[in-house]
Amino acid sequence: MLTFKSTSLLFILSLALCGLLIYFFSINPFWLLLPILIFKLTIIYGSATIQSNFYLKAYNTGNTAKKHIAITFDDGPTKEFTPEILKVLAEYNAKASFYVIGKNILGNENLVQQIHQEGHLLGNHSFSHSFFIDFKSSKGFVEEINQTTDALEKIIGKRTTLFRPPYGVTTPNIATAVNKLKMHVIGWNVRSLDTTKDDAQTIVNRVTLQLKPGAIVLFHDTSKKTVNVLKQTLNFAKENGFKIVSIDELLNIKAYE
Repeated sequence: MLTFKSTSLLFILSLALCGLLIYFFSINPFWLLLPILIFKLTIIYGSATIQSNFYLKAYNTGNTAKKHIAITFDDGPTKEFTPEILKVLAEYNAKASFYVIGKNILGNENLVQQIHQEGHLLGNHSFSHSFFIDFKSSKGFVEEINQTTDALEKIIGKRTTLFRPPYGVTTPNIATAVNKLKMHVIGWNVRSLDTTKDDAQTIVNRVTLQLKPGAIVLFHDTSKKTVNVLKQTLNFAKENGFKIVSIDELLNIKAYE
């Protein structure tokens, strides 16, 4: 499996080989562009694809043969839709994990408390979720993560160890920050794309076709559409023998310090 370290080593070796070929065999220096291009494309892919584990280890699926799956939500809490999501989960006695944005906690402390009291897990999805967040230094990421973790601790009395990078993008600075803070990075292997313009049935079909033992499903508690998708997904899971378990049970990790 390619990692940032192995890719960088291969890049250096490729440049050295091209340099030797240019020096001894007078090949066109244009060939130097090939390893550079491949390196750049690999970096883009590794950064944008959390499942690649390019910079750090992320939990993207559970290692189980049992028909156990985990449901996760990003970008909340929201006054409009998080309560509806919680109501549906309660109806099906399903536990989920919510990766909250720190700035969204402000004014929604009661919702955070409700999520916790109803047996769901709370994870960290950065404080700002800024479009430019991936340009931050490792110190900036530590501050982002700590701001949200501190805000959650004030409400539930526990420090979460669960972190999901904004947009699922990883960088060397994020890797440094999460390693320093000893966070578990939680990815997914079933992306619902519930924030797109797709209708509810298209999203349900996309999710249910990918459900397998150990699946981690990514939703967002930010729209009415997701409420409808969740109901149908939970119905499908029940009818097909899938059990919804919490992410810490699926992955055998501790969700809080």
